[in-house]
Amino acid sequence: MRSHAVAWSMLRTTPRRGFSSTARRLDTYGFIGLGQMGYQMAKNLQAKLPSTDSIRIYDINKAAAEKLVGEMRASSPGGAVVEIADSVNQAARDADTVITVLPEPSHVKGVFSEILTPDLPKRERIFIDCSTIDPSSSREVAKTVSDAKQGQFVDAPMSGGVVGATAGTLTFMLGAPDVAVTKLEAILLRMGKRVLHCGPQGTGLSAKLANNYLLAINNIATAEAMNLGIKWGLDPKTLANIINVSTGKCWPSEVNNPVAGVVETAPANRDYSGGFGISLMKKDLKLAIQAASEAGANLELGDRAKEVYETAEKVESCKGRDFSVIYRFLGGKE
Repeated sequence: MRSHAVAWSMLRTTPRRGFSSTARRLDTYGFIGLGQMGYQMAKNLQAKLPSTDSIRIYDINKAAAEKLVGEMRASSPGGAVVEIADSVNQAARDADTVITVLPEPSHVKGVFSEILTPDLPKRERIFIDCSTIDPSSSREVAKTVSDAKQGQFVDAPMSGGVVGATAGTLTFMLGAPDVAVTKLEAILLRMGKRVLHCGPQGTGLSAKLANNYLLAINNIATAEAMNLGIKWGLDPKTLANIINVSTGKCWPSEVNNPVAGVVETAPANRDYSGGFGISLMKKDLKLAIQAASEAGANLELGDRAKEVYETAEKVESCKGRDFSVIYRFLGGKE
């Protein structure tokens, strides 16, 4: 978990409600995980909630939590009351809605083992996990929440990166029961602009991983095709224009082109800084391969693509950069 925390201030109490009851004066939120994505998501949520609501944040990085609270109080004094919890259990204890944004399946399992203690008051909470983990781990946590009679756990991984998290334009892929969608949309749209309901719990993650599997393959293929065409003597922009009006068009060719000078806003023009990190793509590809194996789905290209990202990430000139840096790894002209 990446992270943050400080002391508690006075809390307000109010009657509680289930998922489908009418609106009330006060809602309490817990927000756990303040990495690059969670930090911005929590900030947007706090700003768009009414001042009668409250939000308690937690991350193991106490300095980051304190910094976020300072920014929230300065930029959105009319938003929800914000406090810092000193543990994940305290962040969730009095919450109606708990949002988690964590790096790995082990972090999600660890956090929920800390939340679901025997002394946690029983309440019809809703847990929204925005982490990108494997569907089987997500379903395991959902069962733990259900068995503890502490409410409902849903998955809502997102797309849009840090830029989308900051701008509040994220797309959420939601795995949840039909009856909960309206309530969940209202919460998620405070942090993004689109909610795509994929089906029951776990399907949001399945959709996210299937998409990112395709993206991982397309990115390598685009880098190879651009490198090939340039070595044949084609101008990079001319080649990209042809691809993008032909059958090879894809997001890596049109929006995130790996060759500097082709798409002005692409990370390739900033020495591949920013964007979607190569380590994150490697992680998502690994999760997709794992989930495919569990489902009995054959992936002919998965293992080779994973090997490419793993090898590239170890190269000093590629480490920590946007995943389109695969073009550099291939020896592309810069």
